[in-house]
Amino acid sequence: MAALEDSSQGRTRDRRSVYERYQVAQGDQIGIGLAELREIGSDGQPTDVERENTDDDIDQITSPFDPEHIDIETRASTVDLLLSRLRNDMIDLAPDFQRRAGIWTDEKQSRLIESLLLRIPIPSFYAAEQKDGSWAIVDGIQRLTSIARFLDAGTVGAPPLKLKGLEYLRNFWGAGFDDLSGKLQIRLRETEVVVHVIRRGTPEPVMFNVFARINTGGEPLTRQEIRHALIPGRARTFLAELAESEEFRSATGHSVVGDRMADREMVLRFMAFRLTPAWEYRYGDFDSFLVEATHHINRLDPADADHLWHEFITAMTAAETIFGAHAFRKYRSGQQRKSPINKALFETIAVNLAALNPDQRNRLGQLDVLEGFADLMEDSEFERSISVATGDPKKVRKRFDAVQELFEDLLS
Repeated sequence: MAALEDSSQGRTRDRRSVYERYQVAQGDQIGIGLAELREIGSDGQPTDVERENTDDDIDQITSPFDPEHIDIETRASTVDLLLSRLRNDMIDLAPDFQRRAGIWTDEKQSRLIESLLLRIPIPSFYAAEQKDGSWAIVDGIQRLTSIARFLDAGTVGAPPLKLKGLEYLRNFWGAGFDDLSGKLQIRLRETEVVVHVIRRGTPEPVMFNVFARINTGGEPLTRQEIRHALIPGRARTFLAELAESEEFRSATGHSVVGDRMADREMVLRFMAFRLTPAWEYRYGDFDSFLVEATHHINRLDPADADHLWHEFITAMTAAETIFGAHAFRKYRSGQQRKSPINKALFETIAVNLAALNPDQRNRLGQLDVLEGFADLMEDSEFERSISVATGDPKKVRKRFDAVQELFEDLLS
């Protein structure tokens, strides 16, 4: 208990480092749980990625923008009109977006159809209006996919939905849309739904802020899910392909869950700091930094994109060779148990490895880099730079400089 110290108010303060508290929590079934220290996947279970705080002064209340800049139009639509938009490519479902098409089971999709047949209102849809007047669906993609699968599966390129697992209308078990009576078919087509559309012209930071607050389905959208929905273009497939590469999956121990796009965010962070060096980072608002990086990827010419692709693959291979099973994870000397993946460490180590030449990476592979990294973890400032307010420019520079210095010292 020496690590605990009484304050003047009679409360106890934990003087241990963030990392030390995490290590204790790993074996503590009564105190802090793993779920509080790791990101949560779409199944509600903790993943192998450490939960991150990129914001400083997180409790500070600010006014980030003029409310007059928010232009949201609430529209009463029908299921038929939404399907018409889908058929005419006026709704962007953002390929592989949030919880990925098909994450909902057939039973869950069937119960949504059952709700429509029973005339039970479903949650609103949220969309962003694009320049051509199309809508990028940000919240409600699983609901819309379920409806389309049942009424007109061709609009979403999915197999038709046959109802199953119904709670009340059990006599409809196994039925498809064509098996319903004309009256029930019309009831579904004319079902009214509410769509909140953020109009084009609304500043992008405002749009991102609004969607970050949406929680209609009981589970907030992740920042990467929002970026994926609102910024169409080459970046979508570019990040996805690298996140699914064997080099990335192997370097991270095949442990980064992709259903909430944590894997794509990690790839994006690498790209962001290869496009904008850490010493030039001045944002403070890490989300805005990643948004700009996404736009930058969309603007890359093929040669530059190919160069970044190979840098990323090279960095992943080198990280696994040099750090082994502890790549991108906090580590102390002699530690056996693996810590969760740390996103700030991921970007820092990967970008620094990409900046080395092949000979330097090969030489590091022959040195005991892991023990040198364990010594670095004893630096409380470095530890905080990868644990708390990780988007602060000073902390970004601290961790990048520290890892660069570690590599240089070992190589010299």
